[in-house]
Amino acid sequence: MKIDSKHECEDGQIQASKKQRGRENRMINTEEKIVPKYETDREALERDCDMEFFVAGGPGGQHRNKVETGVRLTHRPSGTVVAATERRSQSANREAAYERLAEKLLALQIVQKPRRATKPSKAVKEKRLENKKRLGEIKRARVRKFDAD
Repeated sequence: MKIDSKHECEDGQIQASKKQRGRENRMINTEEKIVPKYETDREALERDCDMEFFVAGGPGGQHRNKVETGVRLTHRPSGTVVAATERRSQSANREAAYERLAEKLLALQIVQKPRRATKPSKAVKEKRLENKKRLGEIKRARVRKFDAD
């Protein structure tokens, strides 16, 4: 597909031509984004993360409110930050934080399939207009009823 530069925006998206501007469909740039691959095994996470402990607070008694049981992990390559404060022990929170970070990194690596621009069918447009007309009639009847009272 050839892209002419006069219809291209600064962010790489393509503007609709003059005759397409009235339509609802727009052409979009469908280039795949390259997502960096992050290792999610425990050793790699321990190597690539900064670990910080903090006072978690909340329910759990004096032990939880005085001892630094909360764990915050910062993944340096991606900048992703996760925290775990739901347990009373620091070791349990550390395990939960590593699991949560691995799940987040896996979710970041999923490349979503680009959407194709579609145009609503004639039947869908007619149905939408009928629904608008029907709702407009209901509102006008409401105003007439209010004015009559």
